[in-house]
Amino acid sequence: MSQSDGPTLGIGMVGYAFMGRVHSQAWRSVSAFFDLPARPVMAALCGRSADGTAAAAEQMGWAATETDWRKLIARDDVAVVDICTPGDSHAEIAIAALEAGKHVLCEKPLANTVAEAEAMAAAARSAAERGVYAMVAFNYRRVPAIAQAARWVAEGRLGAIRHVRAQYLQDWIVDPEFPLVWRLRKELAGSGALGDIGAHIIDTAQFITGQRLTQVSGLTETFITHRPLAGVSAGLSADTGNGSGAEMGEVDVDDAALFVGRLSGGALASFEATRFATGRKNALRIEVNGSKASVAFDFEAMNELWFHDHALPAEEAGFRRVLVTEAGHPYAGAWWPPGHGLGYEHTFTHEVKDFVEAIASGIAPAPSFDDGLNVQRVLAAVERSAADQSRLTAIEEV
Repeated sequence: MSQSDGPTLGIGMVGYAFMGRVHSQAWRSVSAFFDLPARPVMAALCGRSADGTAAAAEQMGWAATETDWRKLIARDDVAVVDICTPGDSHAEIAIAALEAGKHVLCEKPLANTVAEAEAMAAAARSAAERGVYAMVAFNYRRVPAIAQAARWVAEGRLGAIRHVRAQYLQDWIVDPEFPLVWRLRKELAGSGALGDIGAHIIDTAQFITGQRLTQVSGLTETFITHRPLAGVSAGLSADTGNGSGAEMGEVDVDDAALFVGRLSGGALASFEATRFATGRKNALRIEVNGSKASVAFDFEAMNELWFHDHALPAEEAGFRRVLVTEAGHPYAGAWWPPGHGLGYEHTFTHEVKDFVEAIASGIAPAPSFDDGLNVQRVLAAVERSAADQSRLTAIEEV
């Protein structure tokens, strides 16, 4: 029996901008490369603009549209609700979907506040008792090289973990004339670089090591405090003295965050998340040092992993490059011959593949909403530490 003759899983997605596009690509392609227990069907796309949603649905392959997410959740042909909206709406949509018996995939960070994340995690636990599952979309877990690093740690190849250093470096808002988009507004995004990209390196570090952060001490900074309002024409706005004639708005989130921490196994960790690393486009970097070996990764060379075996004689020792494209590497065997690299979009295909398999098998998917709540608590602890200049801020247990 072909996949087209088997069971299906109706997908409804809320939001169709950047994340919506990559999620759509994942739902559209996953069945062509992975033998799934149920075939995803792109049932309906939801957005606020009827015309914009219709155009996006036609371009990305969605069968129907809605302009009210409540109507999307109520559809009989939707079994999974995929949330690709800004963080301020995650909790309301996710909780309503879970209570309606729909599985939920939610973009990261899970919410804008710990309280919202706690409510979402509680709803997910309750739903799981009824066989309804939720997952938070930390897609970098699904980079084959990162999954391989986690495998090596779990196998004991690195020995006792001593140090973790993680960075997420971007430069897309270095220009002070870049507009005040939603990611730079606290009421929509929750926080700036800390929540948007810092959340990724927190999850990545915890995923690779299998340990949780227990204490943090942090600093945050906003380098450009006012920016032109997004979508406001300079010709229609009062000149506020910035030289462009554009109306200005306040940036009330961080541009960069630095923090150190301690992991549950005793390792020390350092983290850097910034949108002001001029020349760096999407450099998610992590290095894990153990008693037996070290592993290092940079997403700007995402098919490569660097491994140092400390058991080798000093005359032979050193980091060696591993091209993570072999059939035995996580996910890679479903795609191209060895040496033919994957890209950013493939991580989302791996994500929805794992999600569909978990739903079909009745096994709670990972990362769970509890995992997302843990990351939210780390983010909140960093913010508290930075605000009161405290040396170490404890993180609550989930």
